[in-house]
Amino acid sequence: MPSTVTLRVNGTTHSVTAEPDTPLLYVLRNDLELNGAKFGCGLAQCGACTVLVDGKPQRSCVLPLSAAAQGRITTLEGLGALDRLHALQRAFIEEQALQCGFCGNGMLMAARALLDRTPRPTEAQIKDALNGNLCRCGAHNRIVRAVQRAAKEMAG
Repeated sequence: MPSTVTLRVNGTTHSVTAEPDTPLLYVLRNDLELNGAKFGCGLAQCGACTVLVDGKPQRSCVLPLSAAAQGRITTLEGLGALDRLHALQRAFIEEQALQCGFCGNGMLMAARALLDRTPRPTEAQIKDALNGNLCRCGAHNRIVRAVQRAAKEMAG
């Protein structure tokens, strides 16, 4: 039975009515029109749907709405704005780290979580943090360089 759930997304409170087991991804894309997170595999294996819940990467394609309602949700749209890109977004552009862009959401959100907990990560830490995000374009080295660039910029 549908119920009304209050979500805190990118600092804004939203009320949505849906089945409690509806994947968060569907609510973000269909109800809130936040399309940064992508539907990839639908099995929490590719990372295209990654969002942050209380700062931790979560696969929104399998995260029930009822479980997400208690946390602060950050989507790609909450990372930066067109006129004020986040350091990671600038770095990904400058390093040309994305080709088709489908994995971009997951890579950026996983990198954000990494830099929040480890401001100066090693290359191995970056690779480990992004390991669960699939990229079929082969841009892995550029993605790692982008995260390193952003880390330097954020460190000052």
